[in-house]
Amino acid sequence: MPVPETIAQPGSGVETDTGPGRPQPVTEVLRPHAEHAFADELAALAAADDRPRPTRWRLSPWAVATYLLGGTLPDGTVVTPKYVGPRRIVEVAVTTLATDRALLLLGVPGTAKTWVSEHLAAAVSGDSTLLVQGTAGTPEEAVRYGWNYARLLAEGPSRDALVPSPVMRAMAQGMTARVEELTRIPADVQDTLITILSEKTLPVPELGQEVQAVPGFNLIATANDRDRGVNELSSALRRRFNTVVLPLPATAEAEVDIVARRVEQLGRSLELPALPEGVDEIRRVVTVFRELRDGVTTDGRTKVKSPSGTLSTAEAISVVTGGLALAAHFGDGVLRPADVAAGILGAVVRDPAADRLVWQEYLETVVRERDGWKDFYRACREVSHDAR
Repeated sequence: MPVPETIAQPGSGVETDTGPGRPQPVTEVLRPHAEHAFADELAALAAADDRPRPTRWRLSPWAVATYLLGGTLPDGTVVTPKYVGPRRIVEVAVTTLATDRALLLLGVPGTAKTWVSEHLAAAVSGDSTLLVQGTAGTPEEAVRYGWNYARLLAEGPSRDALVPSPVMRAMAQGMTARVEELTRIPADVQDTLITILSEKTLPVPELGQEVQAVPGFNLIATANDRDRGVNELSSALRRRFNTVVLPLPATAEAEVDIVARRVEQLGRSLELPALPEGVDEIRRVVTVFRELRDGVTTDGRTKVKSPSGTLSTAEAISVVTGGLALAAHFGDGVLRPADVAAGILGAVVRDPAADRLVWQEYLETVVRERDGWKDFYRACREVSHDAR
């Protein structure tokens, strides 16, 4: 099955066509793919990995799990954790990919489904870019294949006129394909995966041919069932997946650790200054989000109303990153309550009518009475008043 030629990877320094002008060297990108950002760790794991590897896997299942969960290798190389959560969840996900079952990562928004999917593909296949992004407008061609219509009109149906989808390329090369937000895709398009996952083949009736998957092929899909616009999976398609549910962080300290790690990584890529004394503000943001999410204060004494949004860990990361940018560019570089207050308001108040009442009640009954939170209360109240 012919596939497109490999192009220069961003960040490699290789000349890349930039349009009408001459090719220019690309030296860095805002967000490198996992296989480039953590190339040193993957190489160290491959060198130390002496365990059996499934066909066409770059690492053994043990090494893939170590890459995601972190650890120290015999040569002293420190592998940073990519996912903070129960080890068994990662082990089940990796084991699923070593079988003929596809993997479905399910969870509420912000539970690192996409992050885990990308790093799994990078560790298993060395390439996380065979991606289908699910939306309400994703066509069937994005999952199966399309056509180069200029060649199709000039030559008729042929292999050269066929444009393979990322899934078809993964089948032909024995690699891992990814489908993000599977439940965003219309149901009839979702079901094009049934034959691929059950028969491991993709018919091309226009040519009277088919593409059969070679050993090493598998598929990772992500989905959530909380947001609006979700299309439920058919029972036939759901049976083709082994479903692994990614939970929200079990404890506040675990969530604070996740937020701090990701903010540090994002801050480096955005060239923001290091976070010198921001842990207290991160802990406040995480506490607010967890209490509103759970409907009860941390000490269990006061019930609170929950807003319409999910207030996930990903949103906490966004709030703190935005606050860090404010502190860096318009403050003294130290993260303070005034820097995160606007971000919290934007994350909590999604429905201007109902959510604003929930937020005001939480401010006055919980935040106002909490020891050591006076500056936080004043900053949030000021922002809330200005937003009216």
